[in-house]
Amino acid sequence: MTQIIPSDLGQVCQESATFVPMRGVANRHLQTMLPRLIRRRLQFSPHWQRLDLPDGDFVDLAWSEAPEQAAHKPRLVVFHGLEGSLHSPYAHGLINAARARGWLGVVMHFRGCSGEPNRQKRIYHSGETEDGSWFLHWLRNTFGAVPTAAVGYSLGGNMLACLLAKEGNDVPLDAAVIVSAPFMLEQCSYHMEKGFSRVYQRYLLNLLKANASRKLKAYPDSLPVSLQQLKRVRRIREFDDLITAKIHGFADAIDYYRQCSAMPLLNQIARPTLIIHAKDDPFMDHHSIPAPAHLPANVEYQLTEHGGHVGFVGGTLRHPEMWLERRIPDWLTPYLERVS
Repeated sequence: MTQIIPSDLGQVCQESATFVPMRGVANRHLQTMLPRLIRRRLQFSPHWQRLDLPDGDFVDLAWSEAPEQAAHKPRLVVFHGLEGSLHSPYAHGLINAARARGWLGVVMHFRGCSGEPNRQKRIYHSGETEDGSWFLHWLRNTFGAVPTAAVGYSLGGNMLACLLAKEGNDVPLDAAVIVSAPFMLEQCSYHMEKGFSRVYQRYLLNLLKANASRKLKAYPDSLPVSLQQLKRVRRIREFDDLITAKIHGFADAIDYYRQCSAMPLLNQIARPTLIIHAKDDPFMDHHSIPAPAHLPANVEYQLTEHGGHVGFVGGTLRHPEMWLERRIPDWLTPYLERVS
């Protein structure tokens, strides 16, 4: 199969390749938080589908349109971040951008992240690739083989990198994009306990605890803690020690972090992949920046000066621009709109 790129595509991709932060809003925290103000509401009506998994659990899918009526269209799969969902600004913003280009978009919600607790005695985590892999193969087997790409944000980005590395050329994807991924989980956990980053840790921990609390109320013995123990948790690392590690077979949180960090696996990625990080990401530090020499030729790495964590807001206050909603589709177009 040959890729044919329209003559003007190279110029379009070049124009969107550089991130310029909104004037006066280059601060890492403003970049991180501003998308929640700009992208509050969905710009389309999602088509929801519940997908039953082989172990009796389920994941919920949010499509840009009914997939049965769009099986011929190129596909864009989104894997969200920690406690994210379709309603995360980056997720529905990119799905809408894909829809505008005539692609079929879908968010695969990790177990328990669509608003209803999952049934089994497990949740999801940064290295849990089984559900994502099962979904991608189900997608191809159910709707046929058309150009397909996946985008992973933050935790979902680390998961996607692990999945790409494990499956190599067998992964049913033509290309992938990974944004703001914590490739070194242990170091990121330490970073989140310092300075202003503790504010983000507290926010995310509250989401984790609220979700776990809903699960315990719906299925009382589905987690290895009681509601009283859950209330006393003060750090994400403590949550991972008590819950994530225990129910997924790790010795403790550190063992989980070390086994599931994608950094050592990046050189095993076989598909064309774009990785985007910001130097000023408040969720992580230099430990999550891979050395170019360790990346294969098919992996393109972009490190911007600004952008925060899954932020990358450009334009002006009157006309804000979500750079990722241009950069990602532009980069993926040669892979999704190819012709034989």
